[in-house]
Amino acid sequence: MPQSRTRPEPSLIPIARPRCPKCSNQMMLASINSASEGHDSRTFECTKCDHSLTRIVARDPMKSETAGWQYSELRAPE
Repeated sequence: MPQSRTRPEPSLIPIARPRCPKCSNQMMLASINSASEGHDSRTFECTKCDHSLTRIVARDPMKSETAGWQYSELRAPE
């Protein structure tokens, strides 16, 4: 019997936190601002070395680079 898959609310999908390019510590999301039509500007800050990084991402989480893993066909071994 096929299993039905439901997709979570877009606001509930986790935001990927990059590693700091200076010290490799996981960065914290500091702010999200509207960048352009359909895109957000996300600013991340490193709590260890105070480095900041800004990324422009698609506002639709299904078009974002971070959402693809959630709906892959990978499953735990049975």
